[in-house]
Amino acid sequence: MQRLTLAGGVPDHLKGSILALGNFDGFHLGHQAVVSRAVARAFHERRPVIVATFDPHPVRFFKPDVPPFRLTTLDQRQELFAHAGADAMLVFEFGAPLASMDAEEFIAEVLAKQIGAAGVITGDDFSFGKGRKGDATLLARLGPAHGVAAEAVAQVVLDGERISSGRVREALVDGDTRTATHMLSRDYAIEGVVQRGDARGRELGYPTANLELGDYQRPKYGIYAVRVTLDDGSEHPGVASLGVRPTFQPPQELLEAHLFDFDRDLYGRKIEVALHAWIRDEKKFDGIAPLIAHMKDDEAKARHLLALD
Repeated sequence: MQRLTLAGGVPDHLKGSILALGNFDGFHLGHQAVVSRAVARAFHERRPVIVATFDPHPVRFFKPDVPPFRLTTLDQRQELFAHAGADAMLVFEFGAPLASMDAEEFIAEVLAKQIGAAGVITGDDFSFGKGRKGDATLLARLGPAHGVAAEAVAQVVLDGERISSGRVREALVDGDTRTATHMLSRDYAIEGVVQRGDARGRELGYPTANLELGDYQRPKYGIYAVRVTLDDGSEHPGVASLGVRPTFQPPQELLEAHLFDFDRDLYGRKIEVALHAWIRDEKKFDGIAPLIAHMKDDEAKARHLLALD
């Protein structure tokens, strides 16, 4: 699957595409509906499919000091878009030039000329252009004059409310992995390169693969049942601690995943840790013995939640 930028240009074989347009951070069920419609339309019209996303997130551009809130990296999005049937991912670099561009100019110059899109699919709440003055209605009204047919996909609802990235974040903060998984159609996953730690986990009989959280949304701190995907594609069940390790000093925010029945070196490798179920809050223990006892109990609960017992 190709990753494109406006600076690099859209190759000729992808001109005349159906473009799914949105931010798509998280790629939840609402986002999936937009891309699914783009893929279906492209199939009937025998056209390629491009999914466009933004990096950095527009919120990060306008409010650079907001706490981390990202749900997916570009690498994760690219893989998700490929599985959904897209031929390419187009990354809009969101900076001052794009933020100050009028909606009409975006349609005429970017969608029609630079991308050469034949059709654009968005969610019905999508907005774009300077001051967010562009929306699905404007796109449908002005697009055809530039050879761009536009279509908006209705919102996807769960429990009477529209599914959104904001709702996914709220569920994660609450430790409600079940609701987050329902909205995402998969477990929320954090990807990163395994860092060298202090080897305390190995000393306690629970070696861990440690990831920094970076720009990811912080889920509720605590212990989770997880599934870990390695860079070779293999998946391994496990248990993870996400938080600041209050038993040890100084506090250090980490995601520490212990893979069951696995004892190979993972340092420097990129892995993805999917949070399947929240088990308990993190705790400060008075000594190593009670900590190990709780770790054994956490392992047993994780194995049960992952249907391993």
